[in-house]
Amino acid sequence: MTLPNGKAPHPDTQRPPMNQPQASPDRRTGLGFETNTQQDTSTSTEGSNGTPRGPQSELDEVIIAVMGATGSGKSTFINTACGSEELEVSASLFSCTSEVQLSHPFVLDGRRVRLIDTPGFDDTTKSDTDILKMIAMFLSSAYERGKTLAGVIYVHRISDHRMGGVSTRNFRMFRRLCGDGALKNVVIVTNMWNEVKEDLGKRREHELRTQDTFFKPVLDEGAVMVRHNHTKESAHRVLGYLIHKDPTILQVVREISIEKKGIDETAAGEEINKVLIAQAKAHRKQMEELLQEHKDALREKDEQARREIEEDRRKLEAEMKRNQLEAQKLADANFEKFQKEREAYEKKVKEDMEKAEKRRLADLEQLKEEARKNAAGSTEWLKMQADYQQRLDDIRDREHQAALNAKDQQATLLIEIEKGRRQELELQHQKQLQEARWQEQNSALNQKISDLESRVAQKDSGGGCTIC
Repeated sequence: MTLPNGKAPHPDTQRPPMNQPQASPDRRTGLGFETNTQQDTSTSTEGSNGTPRGPQSELDEVIIAVMGATGSGKSTFINTACGSEELEVSASLFSCTSEVQLSHPFVLDGRRVRLIDTPGFDDTTKSDTDILKMIAMFLSSAYERGKTLAGVIYVHRISDHRMGGVSTRNFRMFRRLCGDGALKNVVIVTNMWNEVKEDLGKRREHELRTQDTFFKPVLDEGAVMVRHNHTKESAHRVLGYLIHKDPTILQVVREISIEKKGIDETAAGEEINKVLIAQAKAHRKQMEELLQEHKDALREKDEQARREIEEDRRKLEAEMKRNQLEAQKLADANFEKFQKEREAYEKKVKEDMEKAEKRRLADLEQLKEEARKNAAGSTEWLKMQADYQQRLDDIRDREHQAALNAKDQQATLLIEIEKGRRQELELQHQKQLQEARWQEQNSALNQKISDLESRVAQKDSGGGCTIC
């Protein structure tokens, strides 16, 4: 490997082929894994697919890493899957995930699952070398404690207009970390479908699936690509592709823990170095152009142009210095130094866990003291409780008796109402009978009158008046 300044950072060593299975990065500031300290950590086993595993741990957890560019929705996916908001989420392209973090465990399909969140290689607070070291340190430490990954999830925004330089670089680093042998344990998740029209999203999805510059080579090696709609059910469907797979080892873990390579010698480290060399070359070209422009401005006595060029040159010099420091940092990350840094990291993690345990015990003791203080006043409290309960019982008794009285009064009232209703019906019946008799009598009287009028009319027509 060659640095931008042409310096050889570390002697070359023989490197066996890297066609290995994969595991993936992680996002929590402590390892947080339970392990069996009584076991022999010098032995390894193999999965049913022949993939070597680290020493067997006490608990059979399913561990899945989540990767992707800054702002792609990694932390949101993990929070959704876990059903909590334990990981900070960024609403911008500034990273909230500056360290590897591990979620709290949850149960899915009968398996105990934990998810690892990682910063993207476009992190706004750390260099690519820092991020690579962080991921490699966490995963190699976990592996040597018997923890391997069931798989890796790579999150990509379908809302992105194109898969530009940042996304391409993130995915390229992702592949270098994983290695081709682990791609069968990879799920590519497209999200943020609610931010695009469906037909546009489908076109982008088709391009990602079918173009060699995007995800096609990975899909051809056994990875799968699925959609996520930001629901817990959707997140669990994604995890369902991985939770029953045999564990796999990331290429970067194999290179460090098995082949004993330094960060600078890993495939991911070489990828970073290649980018740094390209950037250094571009910087030198830009500097040459700025120097020429500066000469032209001096010759033409263009003071404003000269000031602008000098400002651009200062910015470029600062960028070149950062690039050189990054290159040197990568060159210094040989195996021996990395091991020392990892030992210091593990020591710090242990100290942090011990401090956390002390805080927990102190909090527990404080709770016990508060309980003792509460117990001291328990007699008065019980007396107050008894008095309150007695008063409450008295009120309830009065309410019950009032309800019974009201019920009796209601029954009496209903009887009176029913009696009145029956009397009313009887009166109506008598009225109807009386009306019927009256109508009958009236009809008979009318008939008599009609008969009498008929006889009178007959006599009148006979010419005489006869009294009957």
